Amino acid sequence: MKPIVEYTDFRMFMRDYYEERKRCSAFSWREFSKNAGFSSPSYMKVVCDGKSKLSRIGVERTGAAMGLAGFEMDYFRAMVKFGQAETEESKKAAYEEMLSIAKTYKVRTIEGEFFKYYDTWHNSVVRELAPIMPGATPGEMAKMCYPQISAAEVRDSLDFLTKSGLLKKDEDNFVQSETSIRGTTDATRLAMRNMHRQMSRLATSALELPKEIRNFSGVTMGLSRESFHKIECVLNECRRQIIAIAAEEKNIEQVYRLNLQLFPLTKNVKENENEEV
Repeated sequence: MKPIVEYTDFRMFMRDYYEERKRCSAFSWREFSKNAGFSSPSYMKVVCDGKSKLSRIGVERTGAAMGLAGFEMDYFRAMVKFGQAETEESKKAAYEEMLSIAKTYKVRTIEGEFFKYYDTWHNSVVRELAPIMPGATPGEMAKMCYPQISAAEVRDSLDFLTKSGLLKKDEDNFVQSETSIRGTTDATRLAMRNMHRQMSRLATSALELPKEIRNFSGVTMGLSRESFHKIECVLNECRRQIIAIAAEEKNIEQVYRLNLQLFPLTKNVKENENEEV
């Protein structure tokens, strides 16, 4: 079974614990629930299936039943907060607590690095800009950004990107270790939503740039659920083709951001009619 700090989903951690115990003995959901002090013989399974939550007392009982102690118990508490948070703000705070615990005990979390990468737009821009400005100082890179950022912010991004392995330094030059980055957990999706907000604000500012270096368009339309999914597929294929074009580029001159946005401006009229009947 993986170390607890490699998990971000407490239900997955509990299920893996159950499967591990079951492989080695006649362990059952009944025994798991009993060990955690729950009268219902299937309560642990209900929690793992996402049909019930763990209370504060339930977290302590469950952690004790799994033999957690010290920083592992602290991490489990924070992981449950993350999984059961009802607001994005509290979810982010819980995940940052998980990262802090892992960092304190010098445990490297790959998803934590993705979380930090997506938490600010600076990192993605500097990751693209640094390789095409060999020998440039952080101050020189900062002046090339729209909007301009500080040399300290560029320096922080470079330090993070190299320590996490997302950029590699070859003498005075930087090279990308991978052509693309993708995070797939709830934690990285949370950070990506924050990046989308930042990039949306930058898009508004970009309206003031010359038309020759930007392309803005939009259409308001009425859709059914079926046509929405058809358009979604077209956009996904379009994005895939654009990424392929960018990946083949050998003479990069500038860093761009493409936002593909398709979102509702009204409620579903048909569903609203059914509710009123």
